Amino acid sequence: MSNGTGKLDARPYFDNSRNVDTKGAVRSLAALAQDSRLDVFRLLVQAGPEGLAAGEIADRLGIPASTLSFHIKALSHAGLAESRQQGRFVYYSANFSAMNALIAFLGDNCCIGRACLPAGTSGRRKRAP
Repeated sequence: MSNGTGKLDARPYFDNSRNVDTKGAVRSLAALAQDSRLDVFRLLVQAGPEGLAAGEIADRLGIPASTLSFHIKALSHAGLAESRQQGRFVYYSANFSAMNALIAFLGDNCCIGRACLPAGTSGRRKRAP
């Protein structure tokens, strides 16, 4: 859905508190479940809010322009990428609020309200020798 500014409107994927709903999370995860789209999204995250021109994304990832357009469209429909026209160029950036909402959704109810263990620990103590 367009919001009148040429950008896709991410509102259908969020509830009033800006949290991702289950259907929105599935859309986002499905969009990221493809090698090239995941590479594009990770590159956009690395680029920060300024984003990158479409040609630069294509050059860095070695993706033909028509293929890149297809992948960016999928990320945009999932609410994960945004675009802006600047002169002759279209710049794409990650939608950081959507990304953060997805991460929060995935971690919701983590560890049944207890503190999570640091990465790399299994929660079992080793026996003393």
